[in-house]
Amino acid sequence: MKWITSMAMFLLFGSFFFLGSCQQNQEQSAAADDSSTAQSVETKGQSAVQDPDSKPNILQIAQGSKDHTTLVAAVQAAGLEDVLVNAGPLTVFAPNNEAFAKLPEGTLETLTKPENKATLARIIKYHASPGKYTTDMLKDGMRLFQASGHYVKVERKDDGVYVDGAKILGTVEASNGIVHVVDKVMLPPEE
Repeated sequence: MKWITSMAMFLLFGSFFFLGSCQQNQEQSAAADDSSTAQSVETKGQSAVQDPDSKPNILQIAQGSKDHTTLVAAVQAAGLEDVLVNAGPLTVFAPNNEAFAKLPEGTLETLTKPENKATLARIIKYHASPGKYTTDMLKDGMRLFQASGHYVKVERKDDGVYVDGAKILGTVEASNGIVHVVDKVMLPPEE
């Protein structure tokens, strides 16, 4: 009888050990599957972060504007999305779709080709200034340093504020700076 009781206990403990081992293997397998799935998903850096509760950043403002679809496509072609979501502060002079339409025919198509990525990035950086400059801070005759390494001239006229000849049409506050909508694509000097 003692022998049967010992055997039953052995089988009972053996069953628990076996079941526990199987469950652990299943958990490890599931974790490995989750890990391989996570590795196969392409991340896009800071610009891929979703935060519906906070004030939108500069990139989110542009993405949410039907008047800036061309600018967003250009930013993506230049690979500068993460720059526009960084903490900043940053002031962006954002040409609207009409401004891009004023460029000579074929210009945008040429600039968005992969071989012209550096040129496109330089043009986009020419529209961004480190720091946060409200319209009131933009004084007549001021020279504003741009992320491209160039300076642009600010002019105050009777009909509004101009930056490098582009008129500010409107302004939107962002979590990481400010966006001034402009009516012209500003082109940096040839290097």
